[in-house]
Parts: sequence; C-alpha cells; structure tokens
Amino acid sequence: MNARDTTIVGGGLVGALLATLLAQRGFSVDVFERRPDPRKAGYAGGRSINLALAERGLHGLRLAGLTDEIMRLAVMMRGRMVHHRDGHAELLRYGRDDSEVIWSISRGRLNIALIDAAERAGARFHFDRRLVAAAFGEPVALRFHDDVADAAHEHACAYVLGADGAGSALRAAMNAQHALGERVEELGHGYKELEIPALPDFPAASLPAGAATALARGERFAVERNALHIWPRGGYMCIALPNAEGSFTVTLFLPGTGDPSFATIPDPAAARALFERDFADLLPLIPAFDEDFGANPVGVLSTLYLDRWHLGGHALLLGDAAHAIVPFHGQGMNCGFEDAVELADLLGAHAGDTAWTFAEFERRRRPNAEAIAKMALENYVEMRDSVADAGFLLRRELGRVLAERHPGRFVPRYSMVTFTRMPYAQAFARGAIQDAVLHELTAGRERIDHVDLAQADALVRERLTSLDES
Repeated sequence: MNARDTTIVGGGLVGALLATLLAQRGFSVDVFERRPDPRKAGYAGGRSINLALAERGLHGLRLAGLTDEIMRLAVMMRGRMVHHRDGHAELLRYGRDDSEVIWSISRGRLNIALIDAAERAGARFHFDRRLVAAAFGEPVALRFHDDVADAAHEHACAYVLGADGAGSALRAAMNAQHALGERVEELGHGYKELEIPALPDFPAASLPAGAATALARGERFAVERNALHIWPRGGYMCIALPNAEGSFTVTLFLPGTGDPSFATIPDPAAARALFERDFADLLPLIPAFDEDFGANPVGVLSTLYLDRWHLGGHALLLGDAAHAIVPFHGQGMNCGFEDAVELADLLGAHAGDTAWTFAEFERRRRPNAEAIAKMALENYVEMRDSVADAGFLLRRELGRVLAERHPGRFVPRYSMVTFTRMPYAQAFARGAIQDAVLHELTAGRERIDHVDLAQADALVRERLTSLDES
C-alpha cells in the first residue's frame, strides 16, 4: 500500500483539519465518520459547548488557508465579564488590548466549514460509518456499519489515525489488542446547556430591562457581545458565550452531589428556584428556561489519560481520542489542532516510517497534553471562585504590572497559553514560578501600592532569568 494513503476515523474538528492539511500535502485521505453528513442532516455531535478559538487553533486554520472563512463565523471576546451576586458586572480583560482576544465559535458551524475545506483539498468523507471492529496487522483491517442502511463495510489500509473523540471506538479497538493504560478521572461536576436568544427572538413579554431600547437600535445581543460572561458562585458557576447571530450559549456547571448539585435540582421547578436565588440577573435572559432545562441532558466532565497513544506504525490516536480534557481553559480544540499540525508535518517528512513518526508524535505531544490537562482543571477553580476573590485580583493586577516592567520575561500564564504557541509544558512550568513570585509579593497586602516593586523586579530577574537562558 502507498505510504501516502491515509485513513482517518472521525470527521469532527480535529479529523477534518488533519484531512485538509494532509490532502494539501498530496496525501490520499479517506475519513470515516459515524454520524450523518451535518450539511444534510444538521449538526448532531457530542458536546455543544461553544468553542474558544485562540492562537494555537488559529495557527492551524492559517496553515489550511481557512482564517478568513472561519473568522466570519466567530465573535470576539475581550475578556471575562464577571457578574457578581449583587448584580454588578466588571470586565476582566484577557490581554493588554484588542490584539489579545479569543473568539467564540459554534462547534457545528466550524465542523461544517472544515469538512467543506477538506473536501475541496481532495479528502473523501464517508458518513454513517460506525467503526465496529479493527485488526491491526498488515494491512490494517477496519469494519464499519451503516446504521441507516443496515449495511457492513470493510476497509483495508496501511495505517489508521484516530480522531474520533473522547469516546473513541478506535481507541477501544486498540486497547482490546494491546492495553493502552487508559484512565478516566471524572471531575465530579457536570454541565447543562441553556440559551439566551437573540433579541429579535425574545418573546415580547419576556424582554429584559433595557432590551427594548437596544432592539430599537437594531442590536441583536441581550448582553455585552464581546465577552465571555461568568456568574461565579464558589463551587459552581454559569458561563455564556456569544454566537454570531446574537444568541448566547449558556452552560450551568454544578457538582453531581451535595447542595446545590444536579442531584438537588432534578426538575425545572427546582432549577428555577436555584436561579432565582443565585443567578437572578441571568434568569430573565433565558425565556425558555424550563423547556431548555427539561430537554437538555446533564453532560459529564472528565480527563482522559493513556500510557500509550499508538500501536507501532499501524494506529495512532490524537486530539480528544488520546487526551480529552475538561473545557475550562478553552484549549481542547486548540490543543487538538496543534496535534493535527504536528502530525501533518511529521507524516509529510517521514511518510515511509509510520512507526517512528507515531512514536515521535507521542514523544512531542504527550508532555504538552498532560500540562494543559492540569491547567484546565486549575482554571475551573479560577473561573467559578477566584475571579471574585480579592487576593486573586491583586495578584492578577501585579502580574500585569510586572509584565509591563519586564516585557517578554514575565508573561501571565493565561497569555502564554492563549496568545502564543509556547509549548504547554513550558507555559505550565514558567507559570508555576511566576505564580509563586506573585504569592510571595502579595502576602499580607491588600493593594498594589503596598507591593515593593524594587523587590518584585529583583525576584523576577532572579527566578526567571535562568529560564530565559535555557
């Protein structure tokens, strides 16, 4: 078989981008996707939490020549709009200015655009193909089933790439042949999605305060459009991300047990009581609250770890199939796109030696996947609690001061992760040192003018210079 014939299981975001990048390099690409073609049947895939597109993901789109097309679907988010219990809100910027922002985009719309791009590049998609069996010999033998036509399909290939998500069927088949050391750590918290509709879609009787005036001005967004909205409440929270047409995707994150938890709000009436108490300013923005809460399932949040991602040169996992993470740093897709770029480069340079290529890909990407998994878990605590904490806000303010005083040397960890392509593992290590410096400088202090900036400068030079030199 030709070494440049590639089979991908999974036509979601990562699989479709990888198909594009490989087809552009002259590979013959077949993509097998268990779901129907979303361009015909509508998007019906997995989690629908909106995606936060950042520099790592944008880099992959640039390489595929898709930036302009995709950005027409995205909405800029300057920072976190924090909604406090007393009803007041404040914007905490992500970066210095509008050159450092992230972008909200619908998972379904992005997936459709990526499928179109992959097909334009020459990739072939086979929808309604559910993987039911695999044998990893020479050749690799795959068996798919079309649940719509109730038909079986056989496919032979030199190697297979698994981009079929956290519930990967290819991973299960690989694990059945050779244990991958799979571990799934559940967060103990779940999520449920709700919706703030675009202003023209609000029932007239449900228009929130001030919305009628905004609607008369031709506005479509019920709240500030260019922000990721957060209602932090300690051990739980709501977030809302904007959609291009004016709606917001709202996600409630709660523990699975305890009070409050999904166990204590089993129905819309109980959920409405929780919102009246803890999210009073948000509730009027969700006119179909009872219907949304009753109809939408509770999603599971967990982190996937594997001891190995490949079987020799026969099969390799990437994206969520290899390292699914919780969504609280907005990096799941961005990390997966980095995987696609790295793998396309390696296959393009070493297509005849997939055993080496797959091992090298895992060697390069595993430390970074593990680092962003840790940071995503940490960011959940920050989002639901720390953004309303005075100590956190003081450290954040000092971090910005030090970044201005030491450009390129002191870089907030969020900025390293979101606005650069610095390896996640490096950002994690550097961020830990910087965080220790901030805690040391702010201990026992309440305001930024209480901090000794000369001491701060000395600590930055002492702790971070060695990292710069290495």
